[in-house]
Amino acid sequence: MKRSIFLLAVTILLSIVVGCNIEKEVDFAAGETSTDLSAWFGKDTYIPDIETFMKIGWTSGPGISDDGQQVFFQTGFSGVSQLYRLTKEGWPSQITFFPDGIDWYVLSHSSDMAIVGASVGGSEQSQLNLVDTRSGRTRQLTDTPKIQYGSVIWDLEDKTIFFRSNMDNLRDFKLYRMDVASGEYEKLVDAEGYHGWGDLSLDGKKLLYYRFDSNVNDELFLFELESGESTHLTPHEGDILYDNFFFSADGNAIYLTCDDNDMGFNLRAKMDLATKEITYLDADAQWNVEGVSYSPDRDIMAWILNEDGYGRMKLAEIESGLELPAPDFDGIMGSATLSKTSRMLFSFSSPQQTADIWSWNWQTKKAKKLTNSVYAGIDPTIFTAPKLIKYKSFDGMEIPAFIYLPADYDGSPIPFILDIHGGPEGQFRPYFNRHFQYLMLNGFGLLAPNVRGSDGYGKEYLALDNYRNRLKSVKDMKAGADWLIEQGYSQQGMIGVKGGSYGGYMTMAAVTEYPGFFSAACNNVGIVNFVSFLENTSAYRRHLRESEYGPLTDKPFLKSISPVHKANLITTPLMIVHGENDPRVPVDEARQIIRAIERRGGIVEPLIFPDEGHGIGKLANRLTFYRQMADFFKRHLQK
Repeated sequence: MKRSIFLLAVTILLSIVVGCNIEKEVDFAAGETSTDLSAWFGKDTYIPDIETFMKIGWTSGPGISDDGQQVFFQTGFSGVSQLYRLTKEGWPSQITFFPDGIDWYVLSHSSDMAIVGASVGGSEQSQLNLVDTRSGRTRQLTDTPKIQYGSVIWDLEDKTIFFRSNMDNLRDFKLYRMDVASGEYEKLVDAEGYHGWGDLSLDGKKLLYYRFDSNVNDELFLFELESGESTHLTPHEGDILYDNFFFSADGNAIYLTCDDNDMGFNLRAKMDLATKEITYLDADAQWNVEGVSYSPDRDIMAWILNEDGYGRMKLAEIESGLELPAPDFDGIMGSATLSKTSRMLFSFSSPQQTADIWSWNWQTKKAKKLTNSVYAGIDPTIFTAPKLIKYKSFDGMEIPAFIYLPADYDGSPIPFILDIHGGPEGQFRPYFNRHFQYLMLNGFGLLAPNVRGSDGYGKEYLALDNYRNRLKSVKDMKAGADWLIEQGYSQQGMIGVKGGSYGGYMTMAAVTEYPGFFSAACNNVGIVNFVSFLENTSAYRRHLRESEYGPLTDKPFLKSISPVHKANLITTPLMIVHGENDPRVPVDEARQIIRAIERRGGIVEPLIFPDEGHGIGKLANRLTFYRQMADFFKRHLQK
């Protein structure tokens, strides 16, 4: 390795961990300096290229040992997501070296080992790997690339693991137990459907598992290891979501979140296993509860309130309900992980700060920032935060949205891009968004609406776009563009639209339902033909998606909402992005619309990555994608 390259690598790595062990009160003055450096660097704002913005770092997936002494996290520093451990000196030691990165990891109770899920080329067919978290030594436990594994739980002695797999027929996820030393496994739950493990009781005798019927409906079961018998805990009619469940310390109850209440929000609750009666713990809550975590001894619970897209952390003693001091950060709090001590790890990001891992001690009430992700030489003080607004749709319904405006916006019309989230049961949230900041610095505004059908606003709002109501959400999107014009933020001829996955479908629906209105559109791994999508998506996903979009038995309706059948109406320049290995939205969706546009001589710019899946994960590919996307919108929207 050349000396200059080596020094650059060391410099970047050091910038991740500078200040790792400095305990301090929370200070969000990113980029603050005591010296005026304008004489050295100039007073004008320097705008790096899009590639530089995409090199801004991140850390996520915090993990902590039961004794609170070992810290783990994931970061894409190497170009793909890998697992790291902080040494006692505060140095990030890379543990995994998978060519395509890792999908997830689960620490053993001792934290000396981890089960790591890794797949190839974005296929999402995660294989099980045993990793020594000290040396990084790895042993592959499964090697069947057409089969997916996940939902891993360690037993109390760190000798066996419980996992799910669709190895029987590639459709049904059944539940298994494996002896880690030998790699031998046995089937514990043999049933049709999408199953996954949830929790193991503290006496090691019982497990919780779920059957996932749709994104808004599931069932919970109790499994007795000694007898091998399952008990159905949640027989019900209609759609009810049970989530975030775990055993109480004595094993006689479970804690969970559930939306079977008058408000339709996911709220914290407790189920008595003897009576199966559910009691809500936050009867007056007005926001969805998400990301519930618990200490190894089941005495402390942490959870996050999704308040209009922002995440607020809460902490409490489980049995008494006594609320404990929690970090009061203004942004997005990620799921926490707790130790047996008073130490908790969590991830945090905001519109103006990239994601990092923090430690919180609820006894001392102090936060410690454990990672300092790189900003690639960009001064973070130039970043701009969005404003939460609401606009009325075609039927008077109020649609929440985040509007992003350049810092020097003067009130005149500017080019705007509507950014539509995936899902459709997703929600746009004000995380740190690299390319948003780049676009604003280049004179663009952005509007990110949470159209009907979005998560985070209760189950009634979530269901408003189901099946035959599909195009109502498209009307919500168009109403957002109309609002921008009415408010003077932009004007027709300067408005584009983009989105990924379901947001890609919405992008294509925008240019077919409202031909000529949008002046540029970027579809990233989006659906264009609901019939071929449902026929060709992974077998285990088909039933789950039919409950949202409509059944394959109703092909006339599915065709009526499919943009590929209206391609003759498209006059908007298109950019189409997809991965060859996409298991969710097969790449033929992209090829169908590319062929349709090319046949009629329309403007289409395809970008198909042979080594990606449902989304663009590798750094080199992300740099290519975002550079071409930024250039595309500049050419077609800026006058």
